[in-house]
Amino acid sequence: MNIYLKIFLLLLLPAAARTQEVETYLQAQRNRIDSLQNVLKHTTNDTLRMNISLQLSYYFNEVQRDSGIYYVDQSLMLAKKLQLKFEQAAAYESGGYILNQLGNYTKSLQYLLAGIKIAEDPKTGNGLNGMYSENGRLTILTQLNSDLGLLYKETEDYELAIIHFREAINIGEKINARFSLGFAYTDFGATQRKMNKPDSAIVLLQKALDCWKQSRAIKYIGYTLLELGRVYNIKGDTKQAKQYFYESIHANYRGSSFATMAHSYLALANFFKEAGSIDSSFIYAKKGMDVALATGYPAALADAYTTLSSIYKLRNKTDSAFIYQGLAMTTKDSISNSEKVKQFQHVSFDEQLRLQEAEKEKINYQNKIRTYTMLAGIGVIILIALILYRNNLQKQKANTILETTLSHLKSTQVQLIQSEKMASLGELTAGIAHEIQNPLNFVNNFSEVSTELVDEMNEEIKKGNLEDATAIAADLKQNLEKINHHGKRAGDIVKGMLQHSQSSSGIKEPTDINKLADEYLRLAYHGLRAKDKDFNAMMKTDFDESIGNINIIPQDIGRVLLNLINNAFYAAPLPPKGGFKDPAYKHEPTVWVKTSQNPPLGGRGASVLISVRDNGPGIPLKILDKIFQPFFTTKPTGQGTGLGLSLSYDIVKAHGGELKVETKEGEGTTFIILLPLV
Repeated sequence: MNIYLKIFLLLLLPAAARTQEVETYLQAQRNRIDSLQNVLKHTTNDTLRMNISLQLSYYFNEVQRDSGIYYVDQSLMLAKKLQLKFEQAAAYESGGYILNQLGNYTKSLQYLLAGIKIAEDPKTGNGLNGMYSENGRLTILTQLNSDLGLLYKETEDYELAIIHFREAINIGEKINARFSLGFAYTDFGATQRKMNKPDSAIVLLQKALDCWKQSRAIKYIGYTLLELGRVYNIKGDTKQAKQYFYESIHANYRGSSFATMAHSYLALANFFKEAGSIDSSFIYAKKGMDVALATGYPAALADAYTTLSSIYKLRNKTDSAFIYQGLAMTTKDSISNSEKVKQFQHVSFDEQLRLQEAEKEKINYQNKIRTYTMLAGIGVIILIALILYRNNLQKQKANTILETTLSHLKSTQVQLIQSEKMASLGELTAGIAHEIQNPLNFVNNFSEVSTELVDEMNEEIKKGNLEDATAIAADLKQNLEKINHHGKRAGDIVKGMLQHSQSSSGIKEPTDINKLADEYLRLAYHGLRAKDKDFNAMMKTDFDESIGNINIIPQDIGRVLLNLINNAFYAAPLPPKGGFKDPAYKHEPTVWVKTSQNPPLGGRGASVLISVRDNGPGIPLKILDKIFQPFFTTKPTGQGTGLGLSLSYDIVKAHGGELKVETKEGEGTTFIILLPLV
């Protein structure tokens, strides 16, 4: 159709006048809008201008949607300038919805995806001066997912639409966001209707009505009632359908929801047309067209033109039918011309690729952690397969190869364990250096003082003052005792270091478990401080002095304690993800080490309980059952072998004990060692 014919057809139609309902609504709102626009024009406060622009976009999303997009972009520009993430997400949500209603699906998708990316960031919940809560962020995220589901519904990608509706409902139900849930349930129900699932649609739409009533959002009840009418019309219950269409019109009038009112009029027009009441159909189609023209709603306008064309055709008025058919085609072309569809498909395809790439990265990261284990496993499987194959040819030779292979595997295992021990020794080196420095300083200081005392004693002896010389000798003896004490302390530290580096003797010996735990706590802390001067954490101990010595292999249990304490120091500085609801809460990284008897009075079957607790973010439940597996680690590549907890578990089991973990996301983790007393 050429441009001159389009102009000719448009000139044949009377100027589209606003319906009385729209005019009344606009008149009632004009003073408020004029007031806001006046403030916006004269204020220089960017925060106030941003908020007013966003409010104006909400007003114009029903009428003059082009103006709505203008104010969305103004609000978005100011929110970016002020670096306010929450307000950016809100602006993207408003703009995405309006652009969808205008038929600009490509830009709508871009806005909504940008909004979701921002709203998924937990920091977004801070909002303006911290005034918005986490629930506010999740409410925006609910609305964004609901809007994205609506967009995919409009473009007939029902599979993606359902995914985002369910995501919106999952988030919204957790925070009881009834207003946002009303949209999600209604649009989900409309999608089920499109997929010819009327019973599911009715359930969802009834939930939507409950949400509107609970949130007192009368403006949108008409939208849900319209969808119920359409569903019952599909089911063939024309009486119920007609009743819902009428209720929808009245509800839209009460809530001043004129965009939905246009669809309600057109639904009733098509209902009467199917029933053969052409005059009634024409009246409601004309009303729907007038409201659609007033609100600037192209989708409703295209439906109105199509309905009027079919009515004129039934009346045998082919000229008018042809005119409205041309207008319908022109309007639909403006919404969904091939270039727009290509753009939308391109953006949608990019988003799907992004999601797939993100999933691939996640899988690759998990696979990378298990790479060495898998390679070792594959190698062993291949080796065993070869051995079994050759066993069919020469049993004796295969047995020899198998024994050799098993020997190599054991040797490799021993080397791997020794490597882990040496790695932990490396972590301890700085801590040992710090700990050994204290007794050495005492030895040096008391040696210098003792040298001076010897000189003084010799002078007193020369003077014949034996009483003073005897007193100095007594002081000298005390100094020598202190030198001996601190020398032994330094020796014990060196001995512990050597024991830690050597292979275990496997011989249990009476050991002060409190002293062992305290020593490894301090060594681990100073070792980390030496590597990272900014590292800091509080250490708290609660030792049961009644325990006494217990029979253990000290270097092995020391290795277990070192692994658990290092893990606790690694987790503690990370702020909790939840659990602490007090806004005044300040995270102070803390590690607790505690010993006690279980049960407290001892007796048959009694055990020693050693717990290492931190106040970090906790262990996610989805990986809790994997933490004792070999080579599994949550640390970045190169920072952990994944053997620490696995070896610790085996060591405690070898002592006849038990290693357990208790955790709660957002509140921290506690590792518990239970060792038998006898």
